Amino acid sequence: MEQLTIGFIGLGLIGGSLAKSIRKTFPEYKLYAWNHRRSSIEPALQEGVLDGIFDAPGEEFSVCDIIFLCAPVQQNVFYLECLAPYLKEGSIISDVGSTKTRIHEQAQALGLNRHFIGGHPMAGSEKFGYAYSTDYLLENAYYILTPCPETTPEQLSLLRSLIVACGSLAVVLDYRNHDRITAAISHVPHIIASSLVNLVRSEDDPEEWMKRLAAGGFKDITRIASSSPVMWQEICMANRSNISSTLRTYIASLQEIADRIEAEDETALYRFFDSARIYRNSIPSSARGSLPREYALYCDIRDESGAIASIATLLSGKGINIKNIAIVHNRESEEGVLRVEFYDEDACIQAEAVLTAFGRSVHRPK
Repeated sequence: MEQLTIGFIGLGLIGGSLAKSIRKTFPEYKLYAWNHRRSSIEPALQEGVLDGIFDAPGEEFSVCDIIFLCAPVQQNVFYLECLAPYLKEGSIISDVGSTKTRIHEQAQALGLNRHFIGGHPMAGSEKFGYAYSTDYLLENAYYILTPCPETTPEQLSLLRSLIVACGSLAVVLDYRNHDRITAAISHVPHIIASSLVNLVRSEDDPEEWMKRLAAGGFKDITRIASSSPVMWQEICMANRSNISSTLRTYIASLQEIADRIEAEDETALYRFFDSARIYRNSIPSSARGSLPREYALYCDIRDESGAIASIATLLSGKGINIKNIAIVHNRESEEGVLRVEFYDEDACIQAEAVLTAFGRSVHRPK
């Protein structure tokens, strides 16, 4: 692949991770960025991830072969207009937002269909900001590309090759289909997680027993509710039609299962849980999907002095870094009493092997 000059508008978790991955894979490329708070991306310059920081989202970007819009969804639409007069012939401008319809409509309105290719790296974290970006966040994650009718095969091939070289799994979709799919598998699950948390908050007693006991399974299935509220507010506005339609279908399914419970319909209840179990188990785990993954395992330990320290010592002795460690008091939906979380899949796999070799009973959630 020929040497490229690549620009970034915004350099948070996703933009920073994409920049770090490109820098690691193609050290000869020239990378530049602009961010509304310059101080937040100066570390990228100091670390050598960037070759320079631009002063504004405008003419300076005219040198770029590819520009990634990595700001929040609504802001990306605005920056598309800011950059429109300065795109050089044949250049590509792409975004990393999780909704595509609004920005595709803006690209068409600005006459940029020959430049614009929508993008959505399906990776993330509850954390946000450049400080939490890594050069491996996008590895083995689906990266959706949504070209325009005027996109040339050469342009699509160039962007796809860059994404694949950085370790992502490139998938090409129509932007309308993309938004319908992500509403069901990403956007609505975030809303459900937040609604469950708010339900427990509002239904809890003065002693907060629900909050005290909401460890284990409840905290795991609602983990994504810790994501940025500003980002999810914007996503709901940008994909409101698909989200609203999917939510209404989901609400109808909840009403149906509530009716079956009230009717004591054992057969229907079994089918409900069994069909979900079968379908969920058929979902491949080799690639990362739309919701941020965590890398954790559970380990049985005795309630005795030094038990947790012994686990930490075993792992640190093998150079395995622990992200978080906690005792699970509510074990109704989890195996093991000690929950150990890691930064990546490799560390989790290594830790499982080490602990198993030392006779520890270990369980990794599926």
